[in-house]
Amino acid sequence: MARASSSSDGFFQPFPVLEPQYTSEKLLNYKSSKSSQQLSDDPVLARILRLYLPPEAQNEVGASIHKLSRRVLEPSVLWHSVEAETNVPTLHPLTTFGKENKTDSLHTCEGWKALKAIGVEEGAVSTAYDKNKPNYNRRVAQFGIGHVWGHTAAMTMCPMSMTDGAAALLSRHLNDPDGDQPGRQAVLNETYRRLVSQDPKQSWTSGQWMTERTGGSDVSGTETVARRLTRDEVTNEERLGHNQDSLGQPLGPWSIDGFKWFSSATDSDVVVLLARTCLGISAFLVPMRRKAHSRLSDSNSTELNGIRIQRLKDKLGTKGLPTAEVELKGARGWLIGQEGKGVKEVSAILNITRVYSAAGSISYWSRGLAVCRAFSKVRKARGRFLYDHPRHVLWMADETVKYWAATHFTFFAVALLGCSTQGWETTAKNTSSETLIPQDPAHQAALLRLLTPVVKARVPVASVSGLRETMECLGGVGYCENNEDGGTMNLAKLFRDCIANTIWEGTASVMAEDVCRVIKDKRIAGGNVIEAVFCRWALGVLQHCRGSFKVECEVIEKKLQALVALVQGASPEELEYRSRHLLSYLETISSAIILLYDASTDGDEIASHIASRYVGFQAVTNNISQREYPGRSDDATLDHKIFLGASFRPKGIEGKL
Repeated sequence: MARASSSSDGFFQPFPVLEPQYTSEKLLNYKSSKSSQQLSDDPVLARILRLYLPPEAQNEVGASIHKLSRRVLEPSVLWHSVEAETNVPTLHPLTTFGKENKTDSLHTCEGWKALKAIGVEEGAVSTAYDKNKPNYNRRVAQFGIGHVWGHTAAMTMCPMSMTDGAAALLSRHLNDPDGDQPGRQAVLNETYRRLVSQDPKQSWTSGQWMTERTGGSDVSGTETVARRLTRDEVTNEERLGHNQDSLGQPLGPWSIDGFKWFSSATDSDVVVLLARTCLGISAFLVPMRRKAHSRLSDSNSTELNGIRIQRLKDKLGTKGLPTAEVELKGARGWLIGQEGKGVKEVSAILNITRVYSAAGSISYWSRGLAVCRAFSKVRKARGRFLYDHPRHVLWMADETVKYWAATHFTFFAVALLGCSTQGWETTAKNTSSETLIPQDPAHQAALLRLLTPVVKARVPVASVSGLRETMECLGGVGYCENNEDGGTMNLAKLFRDCIANTIWEGTASVMAEDVCRVIKDKRIAGGNVIEAVFCRWALGVLQHCRGSFKVECEVIEKKLQALVALVQGASPEELEYRSRHLLSYLETISSAIILLYDASTDGDEIASHIASRYVGFQAVTNNISQREYPGRSDDATLDHKIFLGASFRPKGIEGKL
């Protein structure tokens, strides 16, 4: 008679063991002839580092990513992530007797604070600004760190992204004279130093407050108002003790009043915001806290700088991230740049945070696929491991192809971002990306400007879809909020958090509108950016790939022709109507070209099949079916290599269907 199972007896599956995402062969304790691609659980990251970095930098950068890939799997770090998800921020707006709490109204847990500190220590922001390392693309190194950290960081990469954007903005104004704002240059320089610091005791994070009730990405209706304080008002503020920030630096001469409806990273140290002045919408740097001087406070006490956190948002995901509605009443701040030119100023932030939105999404996706690989190696169905079911492996291999494409596309934008700052000679010359990255700075800038909104629009959406597939791979387990065992099996959390990236910093429709704006901009390639910049780049790279991928190149060229036909002669109204189609064309063509180029650099078997399969599935014209496409392989062995890696060795089949 069969024995009944119980809560403590019967079938118990071995726990899936996650492998380190990246492994540097240089740091192994034994000699190995295998490459980082073969040794890493996420081989596309190893290929990206090989593609964009010179050999000596690959060793240096690879070592830091190797160590972080292991740190994120440490139980203490995982439990910080779980605590940030489950012990969410709370708001305490009033004191015991009902007075406004200006001192400590927002509480975040220790796990959240610890994760922010780890990100600072690992160089999540500072790597991009470390001028002691000028001989390689620092942005690629920085986002490589973020790729293996973001999925465990419990949304602390959100304030890191805005900190990065604020640092980029301030870096343009560090030498601006004080003018009629005495003390500003010193404040901007000290703020910048702290934003890019790798010391958690010194580092600051920055918020970004643009959104108001009138609209999300549409800042034209900004109702927050800034006015210059009179000399008498400044004197009165000094008399009240409201004249110094938390460091004892002078507060700015502008007073800001208004209401921001959606403010992420409300626990930041400073914030960049937009406010309307008599000359138009302007950008301001506002310290979150100021010195508090009262009968009950000591000299080190601080309070909010004319800011009241009204309520915290109750969101689908991003639970650990304090997102709030905030009211400003007399918040003191510094004007950044020219009055009335605020939208132009904050574009420096938006271009960076949009890339972060895509990069964070593929980081979540990478963890989802890692869980699927680990799960497929231990889970049995009908007597066989999942990796012995061809349909399962084919499904996951196809999902891996999509992930590779999105990851390569995102890091191409990252590489262009680094190149635009450091120059082609420093970042691309003598690397495998010499032919992939345009040498002309104007060409680089135009390509980055065109593709940034495409990356932002398409990659998060693809990642959400990919994470849904990974949840399905685990069946019912994938649908559960699994915070046990360090939360590594909680794909539902990754799914919820990733959805935010499809909306944050602009929806796909907003990005489509931005692409149309670039296409019509006469200042960019004379209003001919598609043919003069994008097609020129695409055809040049395809020429390099033609020897290895003749058929695939022909398919992409047809796709290019269709794109040009869509844009040529189209009225502004037609472009707007078709703008989301434009996003699809630009993403598919770019991703295919980058995959083909990467594979052509060394002829790697897996990279080559992934490139061919992506073209076959994603970029085919309507009259070419998948079965007829010559690059499509039906060899199940390749599915195993794509999904589980070239070095995976099955345990053997146990039982038959």
